[in-house]
Amino acid sequence: MFFVLSKVLGFFAIPSNDLIFAALCGVLLLWTRFARAGARIATASTIALAIFGLSPAGNTLIIPLEDRFPPWDSSAGAPDGIVVLGGAVSPDVAAARGEPALNEAAERMTAVLELARRYPNARIIFSGGDPGLLSEEGNESEAALQLFERLGLSRERITAENKSRNTVENAVFSKALALPKPGERWLLVTSAYHMPRAVGVFRQAGFPIEPYPVDWRTRGRAELIRWFPTVGDGLRRSDTAVREWVGLAAYWMTGKSSDLFPGPLA
Repeated sequence: MFFVLSKVLGFFAIPSNDLIFAALCGVLLLWTRFARAGARIATASTIALAIFGLSPAGNTLIIPLEDRFPPWDSSAGAPDGIVVLGGAVSPDVAAARGEPALNEAAERMTAVLELARRYPNARIIFSGGDPGLLSEEGNESEAALQLFERLGLSRERITAENKSRNTVENAVFSKALALPKPGERWLLVTSAYHMPRAVGVFRQAGFPIEPYPVDWRTRGRAELIRWFPTVGDGLRRSDTAVREWVGLAAYWMTGKSSDLFPGPLA
């Protein structure tokens, strides 16, 4: 049930979806006795789309997420294990084209390749199943294993956690496979903007990890004044950020996360 609710909430947590829906409702009202209200709704929605699509709003929302955890400090020595979250491969495209297909979160995968070579004794868990709700999108783990193998990383190095469909299940199922022992150090590899929510969920699941953020989407505070060249670019950034903030709140309110806005431990 939580998975279904998270997917439904995720759809409505995307500003572009909500604003387009509101604009269409406003247009439909133009042919009713509520025409004046419809015009106001359509106008307000269009203005909001322009704000989220062109202004620095998306960067303003995502930068605090990306800056919450610093880059991992390797001075403490080699980790015992590495957990990388799915979301960087497109299994449906890979299946249709017969070739590995990466999306804009590809650094989750390339970071693991680098870590695997640097720390040959570290265990590696790739966590990702089929995230589809209404239809099957394909299993992320299968596509990831094929990609890793093509890039020279032996399948024997990787344990595939192929059942998880969201971040909560990533944490629970990965812990069951890792069975982390006291004193072991495990890295968690995921996109920087997603790291706060992922860390909160893993902590709540009782799986101590060290954040290894990758896939930054901004240069930092310098982009607080950066306007976007196209509406599509800005909406994509805003959608990503708002969905993550809503996810943080929802996970905390439902007891799935250790904190509302997880951060580095003191």
